[in-house]
Amino acid sequence: MIKRQNIAGLEIFSCLPDTPASRPDLLFIHGAFAGAWMWTETYMPYFAAAGYPCHALSLRGHGGSDGHERINWLAVADYVEDVRTVVEALAIDPVLLGHSMGGFVVQKYLEHHAAPAVALLCSVPPQGLIAAQFHLLLQKPQLYLEINRILAGNYTETDTLKEALFAGEVDQKMLEVWLGRMQNESQRAIWDMSMFNLPNLYRMQKPPMLVVGAEMDALVPAFLAQTTAQTYGEPCHILRDMGHAITHEKDWQKGAALILNWLETLRP
Repeated sequence: MIKRQNIAGLEIFSCLPDTPASRPDLLFIHGAFAGAWMWTETYMPYFAAAGYPCHALSLRGHGGSDGHERINWLAVADYVEDVRTVVEALAIDPVLLGHSMGGFVVQKYLEHHAAPAVALLCSVPPQGLIAAQFHLLLQKPQLYLEINRILAGNYTETDTLKEALFAGEVDQKMLEVWLGRMQNESQRAIWDMSMFNLPNLYRMQKPPMLVVGAEMDALVPAFLAQTTAQTYGEPCHILRDMGHAITHEKDWQKGAALILNWLETLRP
């Protein structure tokens, strides 16, 4: 069962195993334009069933958290502070799993805080968004323009959402629900991830790390997932025939199983 609570103005969803087990807590951190809701239908029940206490937060200005009225002024540093607030309030030492922008937030979090392990899922690379933006502009210029319209808070269509996030078959009703939940993102955070506040590799903690990309990802192409893995000296795992939204692709369980197998290797 998914439970919702509010901590210091932040929306938190939790899904706990039916039977307590000696497994670490997991904290899921969403990407741009999204919220904690993106984890609640697939990944959280899946990992809770495997014995892992699961939590997901909506960063300030996202989902049911406070701060929507000042979204464009929020920095990546604010998102890092949100993660710290939740970790301390829940009194946990969680494995951090960040998707897209959430993966970038995880990398910045490691500059100041330790974590037992982290998973970067279709994450913005430590070198920032510039390469991804140019790749999208050259490969799919119309999609690039549409995404910038979303960034500005303008309406888009389900066809745009499908092209941006999915590679396989997608249920139309699910797309419509996602479209209703998507929102504009902080302009300042986008600039931070582009060039102004990139991870300082020399200050970062270096816990065990899993790097996952998606073969058909239009937003963070697979070659950038490989760049992230090379930067941290880790292998790169590419999910075949999947797009950016690996949590809701038709075969989302394949990605979840990969993460679960990695989590099991972390147990003493």
